[in-house]
Amino acid sequence: MAKTLELQFATEFGKTAKITVDNPKEPVNEEVVKLSMAQIIAANIFTTGSGNLVSAKGARVIDRNVTDYELA
Repeated sequence: MAKTLELQFATEFGKTAKITVDNPKEPVNEEVVKLSMAQIIAANIFTTGSGNLVSAKGARVIDRNVTDYELA
């Protein structure tokens, strides 16, 4: 089972940009996520095709199950 933390940001031109973190520490602390997202925005180190990150829109943990089948 693979889990990722998806951080969603609004950009300068009204689009959504996402940053994903593999295998987040659980339980996810919402205050730490908010603070981290604010620091990412303030540092202004990421840019996208739709401009700089300007605000936090949301965050979610995505839980994915993968089943491999051997076909040989």
